[in-house]
Amino acid sequence: MKLVTAFIKPQKLSDVTLALHEIEGLTGASVSDVRGFGRGRAKDAPDRVREEAGDFVPHVRLEIVCSDELVEQVVATIEENAHTGLRGDGKIYVWNVEQSVRISTGERGDAAV
Repeated sequence: MKLVTAFIKPQKLSDVTLALHEIEGLTGASVSDVRGFGRGRAKDAPDRVREEAGDFVPHVRLEIVCSDELVEQVVATIEENAHTGLRGDGKIYVWNVEQSVRISTGERGDAAV
């Protein structure tokens, strides 16, 4: 199993989630509103913009646990649908998941996802 964590622009969330719904076998995703900064932070912006932004840019964090077989399709789907061609489109990370447990039934591993 893998955990795909993606940071995308908020305005691309609908496009990405609609495309993820098309992936056969994908069981779900979690979404959080987050703020952060990267190499392109507001230091080059006018002082007024920096003060309002607090040097943080709003993004959406997607977390998807999926089977190893679906990882490339999930990553490609996010990459394609979150792309705007502008700086700050976001990042995608893929992590190994050692164990999962469905609390309601006690199922473990892939069956719990």
